[in-house]
Amino acid sequence: MNGKKLSCNSMTNQTTLFLIMFFVFGSILSTTVVASSFLRRSASLTVKDSSLTSPDKTFSCGFYSIGSTNAYYLSIWFTNSNDKTVVWVANRDKPVNRRGSKLSLRRNGVMVLTDFDGTTAWETNTTATSNVDRVELLNTGNLVLKDNAGNILWQSFDFPTDTLLPSQLFTKNKRLVSKVGSQMFGLGSFSFFFDTDNVLKLVYDGPEISSIYWPDTQLEAYQNGRTNYNNSRVAMLDDTGMFSSSDQLQFSVSDVGDVHVRIKRRLTLDYDGNLRVYSLNESSGFWYITWQAVAKPCDVHGLCGRNGVCVYTPDPKCSCPPNYEPADLTDWSKGCNPKFNRSCADSEFVEITHVDYFGFDLNRSRPASFEECKQLCLGDCRCLAFNYRLTGEGMCFTKNSLFNGFRSVNFPASIHLRVPRSVAQTMKPETGFDVSRLECGNEQSKVVELPITYDTTIQRFKWVYIYAFASVIGILELVLLVAAWWFLYKKHGLSTSMEDGYRAISNQFRSFSYNELKTATGKFKEVLGKGGFGAVYKGILADERAVAVKKLENIFQGEEEFWAEVSTIGKINHMNLARMWGFCSERKHKLLVYELVENGSLDRHLFSTQTLVGWKERLKVAIGTAKGLAYLHHECLEWVIHCDVKPENILLDEDFEPKISDFGLAKLRQRGSQGSAELTGIRGTKGYMAPEWALNQPITAKVDVYSYGVVILELVKGIRLSSRVVDDHNDLEDISELVKIVRLAKSKMQNEEDSWVEDFVDPRLEGNFSRYQAGIMIKVGLSCVEDDKNKRPTMESVVHVLAECEDEILMSISGTS
Repeated sequence: MNGKKLSCNSMTNQTTLFLIMFFVFGSILSTTVVASSFLRRSASLTVKDSSLTSPDKTFSCGFYSIGSTNAYYLSIWFTNSNDKTVVWVANRDKPVNRRGSKLSLRRNGVMVLTDFDGTTAWETNTTATSNVDRVELLNTGNLVLKDNAGNILWQSFDFPTDTLLPSQLFTKNKRLVSKVGSQMFGLGSFSFFFDTDNVLKLVYDGPEISSIYWPDTQLEAYQNGRTNYNNSRVAMLDDTGMFSSSDQLQFSVSDVGDVHVRIKRRLTLDYDGNLRVYSLNESSGFWYITWQAVAKPCDVHGLCGRNGVCVYTPDPKCSCPPNYEPADLTDWSKGCNPKFNRSCADSEFVEITHVDYFGFDLNRSRPASFEECKQLCLGDCRCLAFNYRLTGEGMCFTKNSLFNGFRSVNFPASIHLRVPRSVAQTMKPETGFDVSRLECGNEQSKVVELPITYDTTIQRFKWVYIYAFASVIGILELVLLVAAWWFLYKKHGLSTSMEDGYRAISNQFRSFSYNELKTATGKFKEVLGKGGFGAVYKGILADERAVAVKKLENIFQGEEEFWAEVSTIGKINHMNLARMWGFCSERKHKLLVYELVENGSLDRHLFSTQTLVGWKERLKVAIGTAKGLAYLHHECLEWVIHCDVKPENILLDEDFEPKISDFGLAKLRQRGSQGSAELTGIRGTKGYMAPEWALNQPITAKVDVYSYGVVILELVKGIRLSSRVVDDHNDLEDISELVKIVRLAKSKMQNEEDSWVEDFVDPRLEGNFSRYQAGIMIKVGLSCVEDDKNKRPTMESVVHVLAECEDEILMSISGTS
């Protein structure tokens, strides 16, 4: 009896253990299936389940909710980006509820998204396809339906939303449509697609108007570097960052690279109307812009709505003309409403200088006088304003609608707004603009509401307190700074370099007047040097800082664009980059103010017969220059190609630490040229130019790598390698000849380790160098001057290689390692 009881208990325990194991493994199995990269037929995915994940973990697919809302979207997103950036949404206009919603792959081969009440929110068009086996998320970010043989029967790549991923074909039947805002997936007003003329275009399609704003509509297709003589209508962004289209639109992103070094990228039509390529910094999880279609945000149509004016200050801002008010402060695309009632009979005009509205011309008269233009508008009740341009014989443009307004100090004419006479008598054209800031240029772009000053006692009262509080804080901060400076400098003998650092913090980057710099340089008396961008003069600012003032030549930017570009360069800060303190932009005068670097440029020391640069200093220059270029290419907020790396542009401080100068200036000159979005018109200095320039190939950061290779070889050899070159010779032959000689020497002396190095190193060093370090530098230089840009290393890898040999002990006598 007891034995039977024990046996029964044993069976019970085994059964219990079996059930526990069954549920545990069943749970694990269930979780594994849900968390895998595929979903089988008859299976489903709910909001509470784990997402599908691509095999390489780059992408996830599942239910995505913005903020704390109960609205969920079937989406694909980058798994490891900081904000889980969404690249595809199935149900943009029909979100589903958290509870009860699910994605199912039904037996009939249809993938269906159902809401909590069972209604269909979205489904695939695969009803007739009965052999669908599974849903799978690929490493490319493509969500596909496959059959048993692995054939793709449906794919999300055929239905893009606002983003194009590398290897995703973009064809005539597809378009990218922007989101409504940063916190909404709904369809916005901006589109990117192949138009009926076979050219890729950006279009604003709002409730009131539709307008093409990219490429430039005032130019023919061929003038924009495009062609409409094609019928394929296909485009693609590849893994290296190159974009190619059948309409001949081609560009490379700023961090274009080897296909084997896969940087995660996306081409997104942002909700501010700009088309941008983003690259992911995997260490931080943040995205950075590596290309954008529209350089100036105010060129995007529809941003500021009817009657609205886009203004650079220098940030783009939406504003209303005098006696107009915003229709909706939370949405500037709704524009501005007049505070008066229009009347055809009772009309006068108010001039708003440097303002125009794009398109909607009722009439274009040429020639015409100002009075004729005014009467032409007064005689037509549809005319809301006129623009008169005194260009030779005079041109008159009358407007029947006021959209896409912009203000530019370089615009040579004014808009004359039609208003009632009583209103015109009280309006002051240059005051009274109601402005809110429009932040553009990044993924978090949004319209930021700023307080608008109206003549109300309550708002004046609030602003008094705000200004008073800000003033008190400012005064306290100033007192603390002065006290700290007095305590540190006057009482403790602060060093000159630290005092300069304090002045840099207190002065920051700023704009100088032309007269201020003229006085500082003694009417541009002392010339420090001349380069491709202009002459450099020594100056002393009012705060006693010694500076180098560069007068720029051939810079074609307008005031606001130059200001925006230089402001970006001014934010760049690295110990191996010459610091810019400020700039001047007054009419034709364009000047830059840099820190004065004590020892001048590298060429004055390296190629001089009067001085000898030691080996330790040469290695320091090589490493520091590489670090500076690596920062520009890989870490900078706005990626920069130098385009003219040479000893003349490498300055040396009192400790022989190198500081690269003239970075970013190529970009200033390029923005004024017409044509392709790629760099094609700039040329470097003979002897340092990469083969891409001569072959008219796309210009990438690898041109800087090539130039750096020439510089580092010159550091080792001690002479200018291009010294034999004259204007009618090909520079590249000299470098190629040198490379052949060095490689031949290496091959002949394979058994003698690094003895081939001695014949190449500057004989003036008399053996006082490290053979090992010299060998590494020569090898780096040779790899940098490869004709094939894809074989050249990145500056990051150059820094890594040189840093490893930096601590090598120098033998001052024998010259051996």
